[in-house]
Amino acid sequence: LPSDMPPGSKTTGGAILVEQLLINQVDTIYGVPGESYLGVLDAMYPHEQALKFIIARVENGAANMAETYGKLTGKPGVCMVTRGPGAAHATIGIHTAMQDSTPMVVLIGQVGRGMKDREAFQEVNYRAMFGPLVKWVAEIDRAERIPEYLARAFHLAQSGRPGPVVLSLPEDLTSDHVTVPEGGFTARPMAPAATTLAAPDPTQIAQAMAMLAKAERPFVMAGGPSWGDDGRDALTRFVEANNLPVGCSFRAQDRFDNRHQNYAGDVGIGINPALAKAVDESDLLIVIGPRLGEMTTGGYSRVTPPKSHQILIHIHPSDLELNSVYQADLAIQSGCGLAAKALAEQPAISNRPWDDWTAARQADYQENIKPKPAPGPLNMSEVMAHLNAVLPADAIVCNGAGNSTAWLHRHFQYRDARTQAAPTSGAMGYGVPAAVAAALLYPERDVIAVVGDGCFQMAMAELGTVAQYGGKPVLIVVNNGMYGTIRMHQEREYPTRVIATDLVNPDFVELAQSYGWHAARVTETDQFAPAYQAAKDSGKAGLLELVIDPEAITTRQTLSEIRSAALKG
Repeated sequence: LPSDMPPGSKTTGGAILVEQLLINQVDTIYGVPGESYLGVLDAMYPHEQALKFIIARVENGAANMAETYGKLTGKPGVCMVTRGPGAAHATIGIHTAMQDSTPMVVLIGQVGRGMKDREAFQEVNYRAMFGPLVKWVAEIDRAERIPEYLARAFHLAQSGRPGPVVLSLPEDLTSDHVTVPEGGFTARPMAPAATTLAAPDPTQIAQAMAMLAKAERPFVMAGGPSWGDDGRDALTRFVEANNLPVGCSFRAQDRFDNRHQNYAGDVGIGINPALAKAVDESDLLIVIGPRLGEMTTGGYSRVTPPKSHQILIHIHPSDLELNSVYQADLAIQSGCGLAAKALAEQPAISNRPWDDWTAARQADYQENIKPKPAPGPLNMSEVMAHLNAVLPADAIVCNGAGNSTAWLHRHFQYRDARTQAAPTSGAMGYGVPAAVAAALLYPERDVIAVVGDGCFQMAMAELGTVAQYGGKPVLIVVNNGMYGTIRMHQEREYPTRVIATDLVNPDFVELAQSYGWHAARVTETDQFAPAYQAAKDSGKAGLLELVIDPEAITTRQTLSEIRSAALKG
């Protein structure tokens, strides 16, 4: 490594980069190899035990794997892709990392410095391409500055509101030899980049408790970034001490134990109508972490900007987010866990008028998650009930986008922290690479993914990544032969003009078996439990194709009911 080399000796930009990755405690890189960063790959060769390179089949799979790593560990996931087409493929996962506030560092190859601005082979201006999508994008033009750029990238990725950072690496920068200067490339040894989070102002915490004391129908909404185990435990103490109902924002259901007596459900797509009504009727919202985006607010209708009809306490790590859409009655810039700890340390509110209100929210939730009748011989709500019964608390549950995830959101109960890997960006093709990354990262834990047939086919090449590295996730592919979400919207808006949503699918079972996976097709509810157990007992990665009736388009309405309502309207 360069720091061990005597002054005057030669090293490469790639070696300097690899050393900085190791200093920042990077243990895994997800990517697809490219000629634009051969110098980095060569520098990694002596360190391949400490710095694993997981080869994805497509760059969007690599980016989604890195995003999942960041989501499950809280540390920046690292993705490395080649210039031009490779960068374009990775954009989907980068966008997810931004919308999901996930720490991520993306390293992209670039044309050599002597070829810039000629539209050389696969040349792209990454500052223009990624500027609106990431926290910071830069191009390193001198090998001596690699430590500076890497330190900044890892700091920005995980501080404040976490998110993705992109660094462009000119091809010749990573392969050219540079002389080690006297004293090395840094004056003193580098340390891992520090994470900085704002702590709440004690006077604001006291003000929040005073506002809570005046409420009659308070509601806590948890979500967003910067939740460690300590912060999650503190949130539970705060909620218990004050007997508050708590819900989780869209695809952030693992921020609070769903089996806790104060849990009210998830505030997102397909929300329980009783919960939506309760959020609307609440007189005080204590929002810890969520941005209050479109999905959580029901198109900005449950909580209306700029001034909500509910009194709003909004706690978020970023000053750029607070008061950007909603003018909060009290805006507190703070890491979520730090704010939860401060709230938990306050004396509990006595003479609460909301105990019955809290009990009603729990009763609504329990009624909502009960399995419900469904068209066809396979009932997805019963499948979720079985997974609730058999999966351990630390199981990692992944999903992509589409209506196939609605049963998971409504009926599955998350218990432990960092057990949900799902895209709040709504990106298709996420669930499979997320499950791959989770299974390789935590081989001792159960990992499942629920994906639709359309979502699966956007990432099914990553079955080969599992075959290569030996993970054992179980993929549940919900097959209704169509892009279900778009078909649902068509039936609502244009019920007599359905077009471009039917799918002709391959044999998913034979496809998985060709990769060496265990696979089975399930067509009836009572077949699922033994099929899932057989997948677990196989000692292999597993794929279960669940064939459902196309009428089972949502958890609350059939396809025919949606069409009939649209025609009447």
